[in-house]
Amino acid sequence: MSRSAHPAGPRHADVLTEGHYSAPPTDLNALDAKVWSRTVTRTPEGVVSMGGIEVTRLAEEFGTPAYFVDEADFRARCRAWRDAFGREADVFYAGKAFLSRAVVRWLHEEGLNLDVCSGGELTTALDAGMPAERIAFHGNNKTEDEIHRAIEAGVGRIVLDSFQEIVRVSHIAERLGRRQRVQIRVTVGVEAHTHEFIATAHEDQKFGIALAGGQAAEAVRRALTLDGIELIGIHSHIGSQIFDMAGFEVSARRVVQLLAEVRDEHGVELPEIDLGGGLGIAYTPEDDPREPHEIARALGEIVTRECEAAGLRTPRISVEPGRAIVGPTAFTLYEVGTIKPLEGLRTYVSVDGGMSDNIRTALYDAEYTVALVSRSSDAEPMLVRVVGKHCESGDIVVRDAFLPADLAPGDLIAVPATGAYCRSMASNYNHALRPPVVAVEGGAARVIVRRETEEDLLRLDVG
Repeated sequence: MSRSAHPAGPRHADVLTEGHYSAPPTDLNALDAKVWSRTVTRTPEGVVSMGGIEVTRLAEEFGTPAYFVDEADFRARCRAWRDAFGREADVFYAGKAFLSRAVVRWLHEEGLNLDVCSGGELTTALDAGMPAERIAFHGNNKTEDEIHRAIEAGVGRIVLDSFQEIVRVSHIAERLGRRQRVQIRVTVGVEAHTHEFIATAHEDQKFGIALAGGQAAEAVRRALTLDGIELIGIHSHIGSQIFDMAGFEVSARRVVQLLAEVRDEHGVELPEIDLGGGLGIAYTPEDDPREPHEIARALGEIVTRECEAAGLRTPRISVEPGRAIVGPTAFTLYEVGTIKPLEGLRTYVSVDGGMSDNIRTALYDAEYTVALVSRSSDAEPMLVRVVGKHCESGDIVVRDAFLPADLAPGDLIAVPATGAYCRSMASNYNHALRPPVVAVEGGAARVIVRRETEEDLLRLDVG
């Protein structure tokens, strides 16, 4: 790879106005275990490997940009969530984070259920062999066709998101001669400490039926009168990338209060509550996520305490981790292209991908870290902004980070914790080709989602 010299940008910054870092790291070759998957290591020469395969070899075989998923780590995280909640609860992997047929098979084999929110996700799940009774179907505007397909397939539950959907699901189920198990999604008025676009339990947003004003109670009232549906519980989801359990405590308390109201009015104790997902992961070394066993213990204690206070039997709990499972298991590998130092500011490092493979920085102001992975370096750190190749000034992959001052075109850099939402939200902006997803495990690597080709683009362009 090229090691040509170039004018370096600012080396140090005592304080950054953006990003996490307030000072350069002392060792740019170190890899923080919190943000990298569990089999990622460095060789003595400084080359990073995953599952025993060096990134230089991965780049040669699969090209860049590309997502590399640590299959062993993914499976281990599935087992950790399953074991933490045990047989008295259900863990549904949130497929929106990242879904493929290989992922569905891993989930099935590791004993997790699956949450889907579109006809495409449902088709993928069924095609890969996930038993329909272990699938939950979400969505704020499910089409009649999607509902019909879900009921016909025999999905274990449909999460109802509106008054119209209560009636629609019941009518379709009756036409099919079925009685569909359902939950009602309620918005509990909890403002999660997260970005506005991923906070989902306050009233002013598109999801669910509000507890406020008795709307949720009325939804339950209507659902209990319909022959085509069997109401099995209440669903709540307060947001995404959450570290503080206080929001879950308030949410659980309000959901249990609704269960008590249902019992008092209808003489029915609903057997399930779903507290959703949204648990955060470490994108930078400063993030401090909780372990599954801590989350399970905290949620169990909250629900048990609230139910005892209300005189209710403790319902079966469900949770929906997606990002918390797949997010930390992957990194995106890029090749460095143009390097532009801006005197007194920072150095812009352009890579061969960008917002088409990771829109989260532009969309949510998401923060990531980055590392030089194809070699070691003893050069001083320089403040960089990693940007993509798209015709968009907001095409930023990592807003502020430090890389070695001898970084050069041709070097490989990697952004960790990109397993969730990056491939799922990838686009063809500027007719970019979406990268492949490669599973790495035990010294072997295989493509589980292939790289798009220009032929794929032209095949859809029928004009």
